[in-house]
Amino acid sequence: MNRPHITVVLAVSADGKIADTARSAPGFSSKIDRAHLERQVAAADAVLFGAATLRAHGSAMSLKNSELIALRRQKQKPDQPIQIVGTRSGTIPSDIRFFEQKIPRWLLTTSKGAALWQTNASEAFAEIIAPETPEGEIDWPQALRILNGKGVEDLALLGGGELIATLFEQHFIDELWLTICPVLLGGKDAPTPIEGIGLGGEQLQKLKLLSVETIDQEVFLHYEVRQE
Repeated sequence: MNRPHITVVLAVSADGKIADTARSAPGFSSKIDRAHLERQVAAADAVLFGAATLRAHGSAMSLKNSELIALRRQKQKPDQPIQIVGTRSGTIPSDIRFFEQKIPRWLLTTSKGAALWQTNASEAFAEIIAPETPEGEIDWPQALRILNGKGVEDLALLGGGELIATLFEQHFIDELWLTICPVLLGGKDAPTPIEGIGLGGEQLQKLKLLSVETIDQEVFLHYEVRQE
């Protein structure tokens, strides 16, 4: 299938959580990790995240580093990668800073979600993509084909856990960048990088460690997902 190369980029606590039990925006990573995240975003054609992640943060990860922007220009890419919200319902607050940022915004949703934004779609989103399964869910194989056809070859996936789980279970994840941060969050309801029912037995997806680096108190792990 023609689809983008998908790289998950996440900061996690030492006990494997991406947020606390309130699912608020995580604030436990360092400036070093945020710079690392910006480099990964700069390398992508587009960034994908779920509506819950957007509601928690209120804004997208736009590029501010002038050197990274200059590198994109050298490669004849736009200053900012496309910021794509993936949500089956289309329920996104209209008063958040995300809609004030000078970034290209796309919406990936269902026909129900698209209908919510039809009135002011041109102002809110440059593109609305709504491939749908008979059950009313986002048709992810078709969605990824559409994105690839629109020039998205490298896609950075920034969360949340449910969205990552959906693509992981369909074997669409190619790489993982995980920053292990020196903090414990605990809580059985605190979200993890891959939510959902999980995989077991022969369904387990194996990883290949590409690199590991320790900077100050954080550990940066880079994995390739083995597509066997």
